[in-house]
Amino acid sequence: MNKNEIPSINNRKTPLLSATILIKDLKALLKAGVLAANVLPVFSGFWLALHFSNKAFVNYWELFLLTIIGSTLVMGGALILNNWYDVDIDTIMERTKNRPTVTGNIPLNIVLILGIVFTILGFTLLLFTTIEAAIYGFVGWFTYVFLYTMWSKRRYTFNTLIGSVSGAVTPLIGWAAIESSANIVPIILFLILFVFQMPHTFAIAMKKCKEYSAAGVAMLPVVRGFAVTKVQIVVYVACLLPLPFFLTSLGTAFIVLATLFNLGWLAVSIGGFFTKDDLKWAHVVFLYSVNYITILFLLMVIVTV
Repeated sequence: MNKNEIPSINNRKTPLLSATILIKDLKALLKAGVLAANVLPVFSGFWLALHFSNKAFVNYWELFLLTIIGSTLVMGGALILNNWYDVDIDTIMERTKNRPTVTGNIPLNIVLILGIVFTILGFTLLLFTTIEAAIYGFVGWFTYVFLYTMWSKRRYTFNTLIGSVSGAVTPLIGWAAIESSANIVPIILFLILFVFQMPHTFAIAMKKCKEYSAAGVAMLPVVRGFAVTKVQIVVYVACLLPLPFFLTSLGTAFIVLATLFNLGWLAVSIGGFFTKDDLKWAHVVFLYSVNYITILFLLMVIVTV
């Protein structure tokens, strides 16, 4: 055998390497970080509904699994379909160019099938919880896939408002699996998530402004500029200030801590008017927002244990 015919070890993928690449691609396809961030509010909503209805978690663990797995599959299906539809702009943007839809590691027809299958399985499981929970799941899925991804994302700066609705229904899914969400607590949870997503997304859009511009995505910093975006960030963060005071049932400690977190974020946001490095400041706002929402929803659970 000629040495040129001997396959190079470096050019062959071992089973372990192939499995690692597949896992990495699936995480990218499902936007694992985004998915995990959306599962927490579902859990918090479920937990708080049990707390305020004086029900024990141990008696509802099967319903909990149906709710968590069902909502995760629905959200995963929406995120996969977003990747399938956005492959053209993902090819242009630096932060998305390694997604399996762009690299071709997972064929687009397979991605479409996965998105549909995840969605159907998710809704099937949610229907075994309550109709109301399934409806909230559908509202989130439809808003994200059709109203945000396919309609508004590339055309209008209010795409962020529409996208925020899909992320804000998550605690309603969890709560509605136990009892009706016609209650001030889940409504405020919805509002907190809805308002939070605006400055959070604006910060990301500022960080990746050039990429969004090249891809033709109508994010606020691309269309209106950084100055307008900074004002919008401050306005939306300020809108968070009164919301904890509608959750007096969670206790004084929660209200005080949530208010301190809100004031801290407002201070960071106002700092944007005095910064010399807009991108560095936007990154700080982004990091604050991620930690803010995670701590806040974990805190809701901790104070009710």
